[in-house]
Amino acid sequence: MSFSLATWNINSVRLRMPLVEHFLQEYQPDVLCLQETKCPDDQFPFKPLRKLGYEHIAIHGQKGYHGVATISRLPLEIVEKRRFCEIDDSRHLSVRLEAGPRQILLHNFYVPAGGDEPDPQINPKFRHKLDFVEEMRKIRAEQDETSSSILVGDLNIAPREHDVWSHKQLLKVVSHTPIETSSFEAMRKAGEWVDLMRHNIPDEQKIYTWWSYRARDWDASDRGRRLDHVWSSQNLVPNFSGYEILRQARGWERPSDHVPVLARFDF
Repeated sequence: MSFSLATWNINSVRLRMPLVEHFLQEYQPDVLCLQETKCPDDQFPFKPLRKLGYEHIAIHGQKGYHGVATISRLPLEIVEKRRFCEIDDSRHLSVRLEAGPRQILLHNFYVPAGGDEPDPQINPKFRHKLDFVEEMRKIRAEQDETSSSILVGDLNIAPREHDVWSHKQLLKVVSHTPIETSSFEAMRKAGEWVDLMRHNIPDEQKIYTWWSYRARDWDASDRGRRLDHVWSSQNLVPNFSGYEILRQARGWERPSDHVPVLARFDF
């Protein structure tokens, strides 16, 4: 069987519900993980999603900020809504589901952006981001003969040189500073996660999932960053059949500054 999963920082699910509906109708992933839903749980738009066949919805939201949601055509079991850095915000949700013969533990993350100043001594938002990534070391890629793990989301760090439009110019810009990229990769390796988007993709190939609202013509300038990620446990790599970055979604009406990433697996 085939299994598909998408991740997308939607930047307000209620504001951009028409885009979510269009995406689900056009691409029909089995699971969609949203970040930055900016929606309290009692106001989440369940009805239009269930109308499209996505009956199983797990949410972890709050008013006006942050928030994650996992929307599925397959039954879900909520495993955890983890609290990070002793702060009560909505940045993590894990569920368990069955995809064919495989049981999958799926983590949906929204990592703090970190503000503008890349100095943890003077910027508490940046300190929070570094502490959050450090605490993510506890999230391991669990696996055995019948189960696997996937971690997706807006992780707000572009770790490799060609995950940004200009490595040299962004070394002092939050999301690509050396302290972020080194701690990020150390965390990924400690959890034994595989970066599927870079699996079998040359390091020199540019990959972007985000383009700033500040750009007058985002498409022409193409100053992107890879802030959205798809990771898995090692035992899921043989089943990974590829991914698609929906760059065109950045040009949709009233878009998010992130675009969907769609990953596919064969079992």
